[in-house]
Amino acid sequence: MPFGDRRDAGVRLAERLQHLRDENPVVLGLPRGGVPVAFEVARALGAPLDVIVVRKLDVPAHPELGMGAIGEGDVRIINDEVMWRTEVRPEELAEVERRERVELNRLTGLFRRCHARVELSGRTAVIVDDGIGTGSTAAVACRVARVQGATRVVLAVPVAPRDVLERLRESVDELVCLESPEHFGSIGERYADFSQVSDAAVAGLLDRAGELGTR
Repeated sequence: MPFGDRRDAGVRLAERLQHLRDENPVVLGLPRGGVPVAFEVARALGAPLDVIVVRKLDVPAHPELGMGAIGEGDVRIINDEVMWRTEVRPEELAEVERRERVELNRLTGLFRRCHARVELSGRTAVIVDDGIGTGSTAAVACRVARVQGATRVVLAVPVAPRDVLERLRESVDELVCLESPEHFGSIGERYADFSQVSDAAVAGLLDRAGELGTR
């Protein structure tokens, strides 16, 4: 197990991102699991911490497989190849998207109620998650950051499949990944503790970041 928990992953990831300290970065965690990792990165870089809210669109018969994702600002990515391979019908996609958009709006309202979005215009956006599976969510997050005005987008994760990393390189200005095992099973397999992260825990980390002066 390369990582004890998300905090451990964040501390180790932050060591690889020290060169960004002088770029006036904003660290953006993907709720929910990416935020504990992002908190450690933001603290180490002395950077603001925010969330970037996106939702993966799961294949109905294979919920571990993403066929796309949606994000704040009506950003939407669909993986046509996954839809074709899994024979997902347009009406099934529409139903999944409707359901996930409800959750997207709920999370956006929840986190923005007390934590206004950190301005990205003219800054480096460091997008952090606890790992990457299909890459759909990460790709949408990068696109959202650019729509919000980021001049440079860095994607930083503890673990991801090699082939997905190669596809994502064209979406970012810099990609940092600590582990890219040849035989990738799931993100959780790379952690000793991969407990679920609650909405309350995310809000609490945003509060703590504010108290530390990183918001």
